[in-house]
Amino acid sequence: MRRVIVSTFVTLDGVMEAPETWSFDFHDEENMKDALELLLGAEALLLGRRTYDGFAEAWPSREDPMGFADKMNTMPKYVASTTLREPTWDGTEILDGADGDVVDQVAALKRAGDGDLLMYGSATLMRHLLAAGQIDEIRLLLNPVVAGSGRKLFPDGQPRTALDLVETHRYPGGMARLTLRPRA
Repeated sequence: MRRVIVSTFVTLDGVMEAPETWSFDFHDEENMKDALELLLGAEALLLGRRTYDGFAEAWPSREDPMGFADKMNTMPKYVASTTLREPTWDGTEILDGADGDVVDQVAALKRAGDGDLLMYGSATLMRHLLAAGQIDEIRLLLNPVVAGSGRKLFPDGQPRTALDLVETHRYPGGMARLTLRPRA
C-alpha cells in the first residue's frame, strides 16, 4: 500500500508560504541530495491547487543536472481542486472535491499502488488529509529564520493532532529535517 509523505519547508514562526524568499540561504549539497532521493523514490506527486499552479508554471521548462525536473515532469501528478478543469502539466489527473470527497479519492490512490505519493507544500490539503488519517509521514524542513508573516503550516484553530518525532537530522547549511508520523 502506498504512503502519503509530506515534505515542506517551514520557518521558526510556522510560515510555509513562499519558501523561495527565505529557504535558499540554508540549502546545501546534502539536503539537495536527500530531496532528490525522496523524489526519486516516489511514484507520484499529490498537490493542492496553489502548489500545483506554481509547479506547473515552473517545472515543465526547467532543466537541472541533478534530475529533479526529469522526474517531476514524467511522473504522475494528482491535484486536488474543485475549480481546475484543464491541467496544463503533462501527466496530471484532477481529484475533484465536487465529484466526491478528496479524502476518499486519496485513500483509493493509496490502495492502488506500492510507490509513495509525495506531497510538497499544499498546506490546506495536508491539514485536511491529516485530520482524516491519510497522511503517513511529514518531513518538516525547518529553516532557522523568522519570516514575520505569511501563511502558516498550522494556523490557529487546527484540531489537536498528536505526532511522533521519529527522526531528526541537521544539515550543514543550518536547516533541520524533522520526520514525524501520526500517533497510532
